[in-house]
Order: sequence, then C-alpha cells, then structure tokens
Amino acid sequence: MNIMTIWILNHHALTPQMSGGTRHYDFAKELIKRGHKVTIISASIHYSTYKEFKDYKKNNYLKENIDGINWIWIKTPAYKGNGAARVKNMLSFMFSVNKIIPKLDLEKPDIIIGSSVHLFAVLSAYKLSKKYKVPFIMEVRDLWPQTLIDMGISKWHPFIILLGWLEKFLYKKADKIITLLPKANLYIEKLGIKKEKIIWISNGANVKNFSYKLKLDSKKFNVVYSGSIGIANDLDILVEAANLLKDNNFIHFTIIGAGAMKEELVAKTKTNNLANITFLDPMPKEDIYDYLFSANLLYVGLKNLPLYRYGMSMNKIFDYMSASKPILFVSEMTENIVETAQCGFVEKSSNIKQIAKRIESISQMPTFELEKLGKNGYDYLQDHYSIKVLCDKLEAVLKEVANDKKSI
Repeated sequence: MNIMTIWILNHHALTPQMSGGTRHYDFAKELIKRGHKVTIISASIHYSTYKEFKDYKKNNYLKENIDGINWIWIKTPAYKGNGAARVKNMLSFMFSVNKIIPKLDLEKPDIIIGSSVHLFAVLSAYKLSKKYKVPFIMEVRDLWPQTLIDMGISKWHPFIILLGWLEKFLYKKADKIITLLPKANLYIEKLGIKKEKIIWISNGANVKNFSYKLKLDSKKFNVVYSGSIGIANDLDILVEAANLLKDNNFIHFTIIGAGAMKEELVAKTKTNNLANITFLDPMPKEDIYDYLFSANLLYVGLKNLPLYRYGMSMNKIFDYMSASKPILFVSEMTENIVETAQCGFVEKSSNIKQIAKRIESISQMPTFELEKLGKNGYDYLQDHYSIKVLCDKLEAVLKEVANDKKSI
C-alpha cells in the first residue's frame, strides 16, 4: 500500500465542534484509518457567524492534533459580510500560509490539495506545491467568479476579471481537478481543460448508528431546517408557509443557523405573531443531529438561480439522509437527489399556499410511510454518498496523481 503524506488547504475547514460542513475533517479521518498522514491548514473565523473559534494570544498560528489530524490554524483579520473586509481576510490567509507553513517543522508532503471557496487559498496550495516539488490538486467547491456573476456582479468588474484569470491559471496548473458539482465539467471544459482531468467527488455524510437526545416536542409534527440562512436558501417561503399554518397547532417549524436573511425572517415572525416557528443559533454539527433525529420532516429550499445549472452538492441534504428522515425539497431544479433516492417530496413551484398545503398533507401521512422514505434516503446515502465510498474515489485520485509524478 502506498502511504502518503497529504496536505489539505481549505480556508473554511471545520471540525464537528463547529457548525457547518466537515468534508475535509471526515475525509482526513478516513484517510488516516487507511494509514495515510493528513495535515489540514485553515483559518478559524467562521464563514457565517464571523465568530473566532481559536485564541491565538500573540501567535499568528496554532498547531493542534485533532482526532489524529495535524491541524494548523492560521490567524486572519475579523470581518463581516461580503465586502472589502472579507477580501482582506482572504488575502491575509493566502499570504500568511505561504509565509508561515514553510517555517514549521512539517513532514514534507507527497501531495497538496487546495480547496476553494475562494481562489486565493487554492493559489497558496499551488505555490506550496511548487516549493516542495509535489503534485497539486485543485478542489472546486464554488465556480468563482461565475457564482459572483450569477449573483449580479458585473463580469467587467476588475475583481471579477482578476478572479477569471486566476481561475484559468489554476485549472491549467492543477494535476487533477476535483469538483463537488456533478456538471461543473461542462463549465470547466469551456475554459480549455480536458474532461479527463476533472473528477466529480460529491459532498456526503458519515453513515453510522447515532444516539441522540429528543430535542423537540414529540406531540408536534416538527418541520426542521438546518444550515445557512441566506438569499439562495429561500427560507422566506418556509416562514410564509408557517404563517398560513399558524392556526394548525400540530405543526411546528424550527430553523437552525445564521446568515444574511435571518434578522429579516425573525422580524417577520414577530410581526405576524407566529408562535409556530422557533429560531435557533448555529450549533456544533454533533449537536445538530439531536434536532434532525427529533424531526418529522426536514426542509430544503433553493432559489431558481443560474448557478445551480451545474447541479448541487449540499451538505445539509446528506446530513438529512443520514438521519433517516423524509425531506421536502422546494426548487425548480430538474434533477435532484431527493427524487433519485425517493426519500421525500419535491415541490417545483414556489407557490406558498401549495407548499403550506403540502406540508399539512405530509403531517397527516401514516408514520410507516414517512419512515420508509427516510430509510430510502439512508440506504441511498450508504451506497453512493457515504464518506467511505467518497474516500475510495479520493484515494484513487491521490494515488493516480502520485504515481504519475513518480513515473516522470
């Protein structure tokens, strides 16, 4: 077996004690089980709460061993929102990584993975790969700058032009490109990249027997949403549906998370005196499962935005499936995993009355029918999107790239 030392650079990598996706923590744990050595390099300001999770004192980095993972935290300046302060935070991470990491007494890597959200983190990974003369893999989470253009920023904005140039540069320099989106190759190939260079490795979730505490009133039909509360998540629909169902004392809504739209949605709930909605702050992923398992129906909504034409890979859906609960997916997307896995209900219309009526009808379904849908999701996750299955694909890519370099 080829044992590898692997470095993963992800500005926003998280542990289960934080709220959000734990893709690289999960992959690292699985790779370590297989004998590999993994270092994760990230910053510790949370991307949606803007909370600093680590106390650096007077240092500019921290080095920890977290469940066998060699984890290096890079200190970055505080920011809120998506303005200039966030760009400063991104650039600070990039410059600090390339300044700090070579000075640490780290075992030389065999391969380096650079993961977006933003491209400056990936550029750091590329620079380190050149310094250590090792292969470089680019992981594409969001298609920058296309995502920003789809959100309304002009393609002629100087920052967008810079990102467009950097994107093409990194695609060309990468030995392999891993994408989380199933159809991202259609976009990347248009930039002159060969299809064989692009590998799809989705998000996923651990499949295991969880123990949990009952967090919700078992006498209610509990509809739960967990995740970012942003424009794309279209949670205004859920709040409006709750407003139409406010006289139904059986159905209760719980929304867990933070984001740009939370304050507005909380205010709307208070204005309409909605006693059937509870908002909770983000919590560690390990605590989220208490709410997912306590739910009767798990909700996902997506606005009809151009950026979803390349598919989706939402952490929350896989977490929902791992809880063996039925899912209500509200989106116009033509292809989605809820339909494929037959693990819930899909509403392609954003008509509030129709969605409220659908939730009410689901609440009246026999328990065994809802349990069957939940089991469908769990079984499909186990077969196709478990961390073990996804890590098989990742390990195969790592070995292929490492062996190709050795043969040169």
